[in-house]
Formats: sequence, structure tokens, C-alpha cells
Amino acid sequence: MKNAHSLKSEIEKLRAENNRWKEKVTELSDSLEKATLPIHWIDDNGIILWANAAELDLMGYSKEEYIGSSILDYYGDKNRILDILVSLKSSETVKDYPADLKCKDGSIKHVLISANGVIKDGQFIHSCCFTRDVTASVREERSRNTLLQQLEENETKLRLAIEATKMGTWYWDANSNDIYLSDEGRKILGLEINAVIDETTFLSQLFPNDYKSLKKNKIELSEDGKEGYFDSTQNIHKQDGSPRIVRVQGSIHPVEAGFPRVIGTVLDVTEMVAAHENDELLVAIIRSSNDAIVGKTLNGTINSWNEAAERIFGFSAQEMIGTSIYAIVPDDKKEEEAAILATLRSGGRMEFFETKRLTKSGRLIDVSLTISPIKDMDGNIIGISKIARDITEKKQEEKRKHDFVTMVSHEIKTPLTSILLYTQVLLKGFKNDENNKAWNIGLKIEALAKKIILMVQDYLSLSKIEEGKIDIRKEELDLGKLVYEVVEDTKVVTTKHTITIESCEGLKVLADPSKLEQVLVNLLSNAIKYSPAGGSITIECKPNAEMVTVSVIDQGIGIRSEDQKKLFKKFARIDRANTHTISGFGIGLYLVAEILKSHGSSIHLESKEGHGSRFYFDIEQIT
Repeated sequence: MKNAHSLKSEIEKLRAENNRWKEKVTELSDSLEKATLPIHWIDDNGIILWANAAELDLMGYSKEEYIGSSILDYYGDKNRILDILVSLKSSETVKDYPADLKCKDGSIKHVLISANGVIKDGQFIHSCCFTRDVTASVREERSRNTLLQQLEENETKLRLAIEATKMGTWYWDANSNDIYLSDEGRKILGLEINAVIDETTFLSQLFPNDYKSLKKNKIELSEDGKEGYFDSTQNIHKQDGSPRIVRVQGSIHPVEAGFPRVIGTVLDVTEMVAAHENDELLVAIIRSSNDAIVGKTLNGTINSWNEAAERIFGFSAQEMIGTSIYAIVPDDKKEEEAAILATLRSGGRMEFFETKRLTKSGRLIDVSLTISPIKDMDGNIIGISKIARDITEKKQEEKRKHDFVTMVSHEIKTPLTSILLYTQVLLKGFKNDENNKAWNIGLKIEALAKKIILMVQDYLSLSKIEEGKIDIRKEELDLGKLVYEVVEDTKVVTTKHTITIESCEGLKVLADPSKLEQVLVNLLSNAIKYSPAGGSITIECKPNAEMVTVSVIDQGIGIRSEDQKKLFKKFARIDRANTHTISGFGIGLYLVAEILKSHGSSIHLESKEGHGSRFYFDIEQIT
């Protein structure tokens, strides 16, 4: 009985001990699950057996997605995880092994892996892997390395740039008298490359004009009184006795106690000063010329600009010297100017070359250019001389063409702005509107685009007519269909006018389709513009014998008899109080007349002021 009682007591103790161990295991499992350090287990094939919440958060996967998958799927370099598995199976401990993990969102985590294997009876059960995210530090290190590399590159570029400018650099600690002077600076001052430089030699060579003041006060380096910076020109003599002019620049850096440190540059500007003096002499010689005389460098930078150039182009010498010659070159002549510069750089010369240039006010003028290279004593081309003569009066007719182009550009702005506005509205309409608003706006855009095309077409037609190159290709066409298409296109741009067609259907005529369309569009557009109050516009077709008479009739403001005589001339405009707001170039009716003339026909007009107008013409009928 006593033995049974002892055995029962022993069993109770074992049960209590077992429960304590279970509690500890539960606590340990809970701690691992809630640990902030990512942890996972894998078997000997790399299959993930378990992962805590921190691991899942790091990788971005759910437990169902992650556990049971192969760890190989998450490593950027699969050889790394294979190396880890081999080490673990060999009972080795892996510590801070670097690896890259691919997360669910596609990002890469840079991590350090520490792991050991759980082996029982010589068999690999699983590994316990701890993952430490070091992405931020890796990126910071890479960024730091990139910045260091960029710094080294910039330092190299700066050194090469300084060497390319033939500029010397120097450093002077006025307190300790430590002195540094670059090799280029020594060459400029005529000092030996390897010679030790004392303060007296340094200051007397670099600042001969201010040597005594500097020697006495150390820091009185600024001629313009600006603290911390100086810029001065010094006349020096190199050790071989040759005179040179140098430009000395620098900045003063104060220290807490004692004299400051000074860092600066020195540049030999002897030739530059001489060139400037020569330029001034040249300016004085050519100042009285009636032609614009301009000096420029081989890359087109202006370095002289006489009074005649000021008068012709409107820019002062102060505005132009140091700027590019392209400032007075129109956009469509920039390639031409580039070719001129290339010709001059190769030693060529150009005489009486006619082109166009811009004035300060934006006006184009016609000029005749004579351009020659400027050479130094050794025959090297160092610049370009240009003589420009204003030949605007001689080219007055060409100037009128330019004025026309300017007007075209001005007129184009309004329809283009409208197109943009309508397009924006149209886009919104397509998204939210289910009615015909978007479609109607689209038609307006199309009509405005055609209006722009007509402007361009009119200009091209004008040029061809003036050159005698207008090309008429007659063919059989359906007059009624053409009239209908023109009217439908025009209706979109006006809501105040009623446009009707009478007796045009079924008529066949012999004409150039595009040119006859241009005639109808111009006449119809003219009728709309000169009927600002709206009203009825009629296109009427009357066949008679071998011809068809086409009329465009409006109820507009009408045309005075004295204005009718000049209406079909080029650039003709009716100058009346009620026509000032009507846009146009004054070429539409001129083109109509010329196109009809090329068809063997002519334009006619019947009009009375205040009672509308009728424009009409005959075109050959095909029966």
C-alpha cells in the first residue's frame, strides 16, 4: 500500500513537471511567433516548414502562400541558399551570410542569414534560419559609394577643366605663410617648377602692384572693397624680363584667430587684352560707315557692332557684343547662317549674299552681306568680319510678302486657340455626355482645321500665281456634289446664317476640283464675314448654253461702287467703320479672280451698300 502511494506521488510530480515543460514550450513557440526578428525553418530539400509573423511581413506573403513553398523561389542567387543547405547538413553554423530576397511586391530585400541545423540520430530534421534585413544600410552604402565616385569624377573633371583653361591655382595661409602654386601658375609667373617659393617671391610676382600693402597688412587684398573676394589685373615681369598681364582672382577664408587663408587663380590675359585693344581700334575705324559692320568669333559670338548696325538693326552695341549672331537671324535662316560660318571657318569668303535678318522690333529686313575671315599674323583664322547693307527698299515687293506671312501667323492664332478649346471640351464630352454635343464639337474642330488649311492654301496659291506657276488640271466633276460638300463644311462654323442651294444638283462641269472648291469656299467665307448680322446666303446654279453661272448671294453690308473697282486686287481691303473688326488678308477675292482667269472665266459683282452682294462666275458645262 505504501509503495502504491509513493508511486502515485511520483506520477503526480512527473505530470506537474510535464505541464511545466509544455507551458515553457508554448511560451517559447509564442515568443518565436511574435519575435521581431524574421525566422523560418526549412527541411533538407529547402521546403519552408514554418515561418513567424516577422518573416511573413518581410516577404509580404500570407502563411498559406509561403509555408510549403521552396526557399529557392525567393533567392536572387539560388547558389547561395544551396551553399547554406550544404553547410547546415554538415552541422556547420551559418552566420551573417549575405543574400538578396525577392518579395511578393517585386522588391528586393538585402539580408544577412544566420542559421543552424537540427540533427537527430545523424539525420537532418530542419534548419532554424534567422533573417536580418539590412536593405537600408546596403542602399546607404551604395549611395555613399556612388557619391564618392561622382566626387572623384567631378574632381577629375575640375582638374582637367582648369588645365584646359591654362589657369594657375594657388593657396596662401597668411598666418603660417604656407604657400602652394600649381605648375601652370609657376609657368605664368615665370617661376621654376620645383623651386621653393617664399612669401616675398610669391607676393611680389603675383601682386607686384599691391606688394607693399599686402606685405604690411596681409589681408588687404580686395581692390573693390568687397570683403572675402578680390579680382585684379596685374602688370608683371617674368623672371626672364618679359612683360605680361595677368588676372588674379581669389577668395578670403577667415579663421578663428590670426590671419586668413586665401585661395585663388591666376590667368595670363596678355593676348586677350591686346585683342580687346585691337577690337577697340577696329570699332573706332569703322564707326563712321553707313553699312553695318559686325565682327564675330568663329562660333558666331559678336565682338564688335558699329553705329550703322545699331541704326539698321535697332540693337545697341552693349546689347549685342558678347551675344550670338543668331539673335538677328530668323529661325528659317539659322541653317543658312551655320553654313556661312562653316564656309568662313574654312577660309572662304562671301560677297553680296542676299538674305533676311531680324531687327530688335521683330521686323524682317532684306540685307546684302559681304563676309570675310579675319586672320592673325600667322595666317590663322581668328574671327569673321561681316558688312551688312540694308536693301529693303530694293526688295520692297519681297517685304510685302513677308508682311503677308506675318498676318497669316497672326490670324492662325485664333482658330488654333479655338481648336484647342473645342478639343478639351470634346474630350470631356466623350467621357460624360451621351448626346450629340461631342459630335458637334468634333465637326467644329474639323471646320476650323479646314479654315487653317485654306489660309495656307491661299498663301501657296498666291505664291504660285506670282511666279506664274499655277497648275490647273481640269476634269469632269459633279458641281452639285461639290457645292453641297462646301456648304455642309461651312454650316458648322456659323449659327447665324442660313445657307441654301438652288438648282445645282445633277450639273456636270469641266474644272480643276480643288481650285473650284477654293473659289467656292472663299466666296462663301466672304459672304459670311460681310454678313455679320447673319441672314440668308444662297448658292445658285443656272445652266445656259455651254456654261453654268454660279452665284453666291448674301444679305450683308454690301459694297460701295468706289470700293468694287479695287476689290479683286491683291491685298485689297474695304476701309469702313463697320469692317475694322472683320479679319482677312485681302487676297481671297484676288485668288478667286486669278483661279477663274486660269479657267478662262472671270468673277463679277453686283452689290449695293446696305443691301447685300452677289458674286458670280461662269464655268464650262458638260452636257
